Amino acid sequence: MTKLSVNINKIATLRNARGHNNPDLVQVALDAERFGAQGITVHPRPDERHIRYNDVLALKDQVTTEFNIEGYPDKRYMEIIRLAKPAQATLVPDPPEAITSNTGWDTIKHKDMLKDLISELHSYGVRTSIFINPETKYFEPAKETGTDRVELYTEPYASTYHKDKVKAVAPYLEVAAIARELGLGLNAGHDLDLHNLKFLKEQIPYLDEVSIGHALICDALYYGLENTIQMYRRQLEE
Repeated sequence: MTKLSVNINKIATLRNARGHNNPDLVQVALDAERFGAQGITVHPRPDERHIRYNDVLALKDQVTTEFNIEGYPDKRYMEIIRLAKPAQATLVPDPPEAITSNTGWDTIKHKDMLKDLISELHSYGVRTSIFINPETKYFEPAKETGTDRVELYTEPYASTYHKDKVKAVAPYLEVAAIARELGLGLNAGHDLDLHNLKFLKEQIPYLDEVSIGHALICDALYYGLENTIQMYRRQLEE
């Protein structure tokens, strides 16, 4: 079964626009779980443009599904993981000024650094995942870092899906098979939505988890959060 982790960054963005606590981020996370989310994802950035440091601490004792914290592994992020001890830490190579994640790790260049970071995260009892591009050369070095999982960066798939979905998914099939051979768990995320999710799942049925935020929250404006989460769940189950 592929789990749906709901990224609630955009809920925090909406809340921060007025400076109060509406919507209540923790309550939304609890409701998302009640509506069928099998995980909650946050990505606390240094400028706290959406998720704040205190949000992570408030969520850590409330989330009862899998809590996934994404981020660039600087000292601040590692301290957050040490304190929150989520189910999963997903390492992304974003610089602080990035609007959103836009590439995966060069696991060849950064293998030793990632190996040290992952060892530290494992000492906290946290499962690790590293954001990775669908390029075969990065997967054996990823395995050598000691990571438990990799998260496929799916923006290239999503951006070309409507032109030629078979061609769009082809590199993901190749690297997914390599990941499986290496014994790496497999997550996916970025720009997945109600149009392209089902096909990806059909092609890679052994995906462990997808993390979806922006598209899901946009759809919720029209369909409602509970209905939208169920719609996404059905894409993964059919």
